[in-house]
Amino acid sequence: MNDLIINFNLTDNSLGHLISAVQFGFIIGTLTFAILTIADRFSPSKVFLICAILGALFNLGVIWDGNTLTSLLLLRFFTGFFLAGIYPVGIKIAADYYEKGLGKSLGFLVGALVIGTAFPHLLKEMTETFPWKSILIATSSLALFGGLLMITIVPDGPYRKPSQKTDLSAFFSVFKNHKFRSAAFGYFGHMWELYAFWAFVPNILKTYSLQYSQSVFNIPVLSFLIIGIGAIGCIFSGYLAQKWGTKQIAFISLLLSCLCCLISPFIFTIEFENLFIGFLIFWGIVVIVDSPLFSTLVAQNASAEIKGTALTIVNCIGFSITIISIQIINGIIELTDSNSIYTILAIGPIFGLIALRKERKGKQYRLKV
Repeated sequence: MNDLIINFNLTDNSLGHLISAVQFGFIIGTLTFAILTIADRFSPSKVFLICAILGALFNLGVIWDGNTLTSLLLLRFFTGFFLAGIYPVGIKIAADYYEKGLGKSLGFLVGALVIGTAFPHLLKEMTETFPWKSILIATSSLALFGGLLMITIVPDGPYRKPSQKTDLSAFFSVFKNHKFRSAAFGYFGHMWELYAFWAFVPNILKTYSLQYSQSVFNIPVLSFLIIGIGAIGCIFSGYLAQKWGTKQIAFISLLLSCLCCLISPFIFTIEFENLFIGFLIFWGIVVIVDSPLFSTLVAQNASAEIKGTALTIVNCIGFSITIISIQIINGIIELTDSNSIYTILAIGPIFGLIALRKERKGKQYRLKV
């Protein structure tokens, strides 16, 4: 993103807009997919391939030298739009294959998402001596390759129950199920924190390096490590959930990430680089490990005929929330360099914990009755 700002003579505040354009595109895409029940009416593997191709093309369009801020925002928007046929559809495909052990399988799937999110940071370091466009060419090529792999080796799963018609009421009817609602609200709280943290990891490292560090950080590599380490956490959480329960592990993970938000002002002023980096690595793990668990709970508490639509709806709302948190942080950074900025991210986890706690109390009450 910083390369785009430099090469196209954009203002610094364009960073938040360029990031949010992808999120906004994803929101509109998931909304469209959910209303038309695309993932339930058509072969998920084919939907995945088509969206991978189109998303890769729009991502590649950024390398055109004649781009302006408007065209860049449109390209990023449509990249996000077609990602709506990747992430939630990928979860739908996994759900069609696993009637049991879904949490573990989604741990690997979301772990792949985490590596994919972190990979451009590593590419930036690896291609430091090459044109910045090579990163976009590489990521588009990988997206296309992933789509081809999906269509050739991952056919529709044995537990898939295709919907025969468009169900416009599905967007609202799924929330009538209190277990689904609890899982969804927990996911929404998680999303308030997740992408804002990921988006500003390089900024956190840069700020600390300038104010407190005695050495110069390799920000691309550290950003890759802090974000990418979450993949291991996702896989590990899937195994823990099998033993201790999906909701319990999700609750603990959300609580730990909430605590990271709250204590961040103190850690960000400590002049011990190893402690600072270690804290960010820990935060990078706990901020994402509950994501596959919430997706598992959402999938398990939606009827098979609209499972893909339910997952898409939750993603739509969740990513809508990320725009708000990213823009709030982006706006505050322009006003102050206070180390307390990221405590705002605790709002989401607190909301999610309350939603999970209420469902647990409701369950205990029904058992007593």
